[in-house]
Amino acid sequence: MEKKWWHNAVVYQIYPRSFMDSNGDGIGDINGIISKLDYLQQLGINLIWLSPVYRSPMDDNGYDISDYEDIAAEFGTMAEMESLIQQAKKRDIHILMDLVVNHTSDEHPWFIEALKSKDNPYRDFYIWRKPAADGGPPNDFRSYFGGSGWAFDEGSGEYYLHQFSVRQPDLNWENPRVHEEVHAMMNRWLAKGIGGFRMDVIDLIGKEVDQQIMANGKNLHVLIRQMNRATFGNGDYVTVGETWSATPEYALLYSGEEREELSMVFQFDHIKQFWDEHAGKWRSKPFELASFKAVIEKWQTALAHHGWNSLFWSNHDLPRAVSKFGDEGAFREPSAKMLATALHCLKGTPYIYQGEEIGMTNVRFEAISDYRDIESLNLYKERLAEGVSHEEMMLGIHANGRDNARTPMQWNSSPNAGFTTGTPWIAVNPNYREINVATALEQPDSILWHYQKLIALRKNYPVLVYGDFQAVMPEHPQVFAWLRTLNDERLLVINNFSGEYLTIDIPEFMQDWHGECLISNYAPRDRLAVSIELQPYESFALLMRR
Repeated sequence: MEKKWWHNAVVYQIYPRSFMDSNGDGIGDINGIISKLDYLQQLGINLIWLSPVYRSPMDDNGYDISDYEDIAAEFGTMAEMESLIQQAKKRDIHILMDLVVNHTSDEHPWFIEALKSKDNPYRDFYIWRKPAADGGPPNDFRSYFGGSGWAFDEGSGEYYLHQFSVRQPDLNWENPRVHEEVHAMMNRWLAKGIGGFRMDVIDLIGKEVDQQIMANGKNLHVLIRQMNRATFGNGDYVTVGETWSATPEYALLYSGEEREELSMVFQFDHIKQFWDEHAGKWRSKPFELASFKAVIEKWQTALAHHGWNSLFWSNHDLPRAVSKFGDEGAFREPSAKMLATALHCLKGTPYIYQGEEIGMTNVRFEAISDYRDIESLNLYKERLAEGVSHEEMMLGIHANGRDNARTPMQWNSSPNAGFTTGTPWIAVNPNYREINVATALEQPDSILWHYQKLIALRKNYPVLVYGDFQAVMPEHPQVFAWLRTLNDERLLVINNFSGEYLTIDIPEFMQDWHGECLISNYAPRDRLAVSIELQPYESFALLMRR
């Protein structure tokens, strides 16, 4: 495998609206991010994935872009954005821009022009269909945000496609002019010095609309290769595609070394394991380690030599890691450290979502009016109309709603967690007085310093980056363990995913192993015996040299 500069990097995702507010308007902004670059440098990360800061009416918190080459006023100015890029680069941190090109805002100039007439040059930038025979939508495709995926335009008597909000019309990637405009825009961003792109729902751009094939359409990989050759393929950039539909086979098409497509993709198999087959994420299934391990092992094996894994527990669309996979109660700290060790000791590029490094948890607002996420609000209204109870929907929102990840970053114990001097756009999690950065910085054994150590280890131990993966004790219902092997080094990683004391039998071939404990969340372990007792959520990585 050809080595890349980003193989040993760690990515930190910032959701700008909720990270740091510099001017007291209750909304995080670019200058707020700049003010925290020293903190991120101290943490040791190399890349910031920046959720959208482009001009937008904010129907979907910035994932509805009205101008790809301007900055939303609440976040700042283009001059401030360019300063962020340069200030980050001085600290050896690159910016990954969040690129949303499956759709735009309905306030984008292209769509405003498209509405003017069927003959407008921009009409074919979007996807239009005539009504069905009864005058209704062209077909029964449903938006992922609820309701029909078709919106009627009275002016032309036609419907336009929107896979998400009605205010997010889908771009028509069968139109070469769309390619040209998007590619030119991407190149102008690259010229500003960014490190690459995170590509929102990129698996949807090759859609075959009339067959209702929305993901993995026949032209998808042709379009991505064209994009690669016209833009980021001409430099040493990082690209990660959000691909909810990806299987390991598809991931190799995206990220195989000879494919000339993307660096890696986000896949969500490990997330969807715990969604109900019919109600999706709004009715959670309990965490089951056996199925989770099977998914992780499948991906580690499939992409071992020709692709590259992205590793993450959470992001702006997902619940907080410690609430979903660990214990947000008595064992919050050891379970958060265990989750960190597990993630950073797998093969691939780790992603940290803001606040994960201090063990931030899900929030439980009691009133639906306290939530801001369009997906949660729309689905709540739709499901209640279908007979689902308020209590059941709130259970789903508490467990998996997107606002769990969007409450403000908890910097200190002052009002509003030090996020803003004003009124925050969404309420702060009430536990901020106990869980915050300032407190974590003062505690030498905090979750934060555990993350810093893991990030530093990746820079110094190639076995963590390039070592082969081999599952150990795969049938154990509470322990996830594996070996990473590179040349004469072997790294054994053992994680207790339960809040119980466990005695585990060590496989015979490992019983006399001893070496250097790289990291642990309890007392360091430097040797193995016939059996060992693990404490609740205990985790350690033991390095041995042959």
